[in-house]
Amino acid sequence: MSEDIQITVEGTPNPHAAKFVLDRDMPGEGSRSFRDAESAEDDFLASRLFEVDGVRALLIVENFVTVTKEEDMEWPDLVDEIEEALHEALDIPDEA
Repeated sequence: MSEDIQITVEGTPNPHAAKFVLDRDMPGEGSRSFRDAESAEDDFLASRLFEVDGVRALLIVENFVTVTKEEDMEWPDLVDEIEEALHEALDIPDEA
């Protein structure tokens, strides 16, 4: 992946879900969804994202990941950790 990749966070109609959009497609085959960490065992990116406390479900499609959080968690507490997990899993140098 390129060093200058950008991640943008967008809201969704579901207040417990947010879309993390990359400026290019992610590696991997097609779209995939995961309801829990166990279902993500064979997907490195999804497994890394489930390591973030509060992540409940994932949808990975082309250039974005929709993350659904646990209802008792707040987005400000999760966004930085999710972005860090994306950087690590995709080997993107952290620009922060």
